[in-house]
Amino acid sequence: MDIQLLKVFSATAKEGSISKAAQKLNFAQSNVTHKIQQLEADLQTQLFYRHNRGITLTPSGQILVSYAEKILHVIQEARSAVVDSKVPTGPLSIGSMETTAAVRLPVLLAKYHADYPAVDFNLVTGPTERHIHGVLHYELNGAFVAGPVDHPELEQENVTDEELVLVTAASHPPIDSIHEVQSRTLLVFQNGCSYRAKFNQMLQDEGIVPVKLMEFGSLETIIGCVGAGLGISLLPRSIVIEQEQQGQIRTHAIPSKHSLVTTVFIRRKDALMTPALSAFLAEMRAHFS
Repeated sequence: MDIQLLKVFSATAKEGSISKAAQKLNFAQSNVTHKIQQLEADLQTQLFYRHNRGITLTPSGQILVSYAEKILHVIQEARSAVVDSKVPTGPLSIGSMETTAAVRLPVLLAKYHADYPAVDFNLVTGPTERHIHGVLHYELNGAFVAGPVDHPELEQENVTDEELVLVTAASHPPIDSIHEVQSRTLLVFQNGCSYRAKFNQMLQDEGIVPVKLMEFGSLETIIGCVGAGLGISLLPRSIVIEQEQQGQIRTHAIPSKHSLVTTVFIRRKDALMTPALSAFLAEMRAHFS
């Protein structure tokens, strides 16, 4: 099986479009189409349905996607494994929840960069669900996510515990009962965020149906809008300590059974332990010990 054909197939499946795959690979569309046809002829099966809206994976194509990911990843691992160097070099992609990246990682990342400048480090922020997907599909070497994560292909280790609190405008009176939030607009991250899931679970457990949810894409926007009185949110206390001390917002404790969330670092069990990843894990453990 031609590796180049697999690369084209994988990119096309990921992009969901021949034209987008061609752009990503810097190929002509006709070249992408020809290579997919070559792969289909080699495997003697159709990999994509062609229709007016573009392309869709066939059942055979869906099966091949997971194999292609593994094959291409193993090839990259082989290249890394034969490089005779104990000095951490090359790419290292790490995912993180935005809240963890904002408060817990800057000192760690600064030290790692100073100690290993030859590593091409890339930090990707986003929700827990997206990072789990990224690690499973070899797009990330590891990620800081909300735990616990129960998946047979992943290893996890505890990093730190966070206390979740309700965050309101500074002028908001004390919240004595969680039921007081029912009439307020709730400001949350997009679907896939572990804190939003925790918020939803807490409300469900208390029999509360929120009046209105507003989604935001960044931590700074949520904190700013909370401070302006637009609504309330559920965030780690460590994230908003400075804003509370400055009188911009106010925090309120929630029932202890809902308040604790553990941040874990996940990585694939079958992933190659490169010098860059090994050095990162060592510095991570020292930083959070």
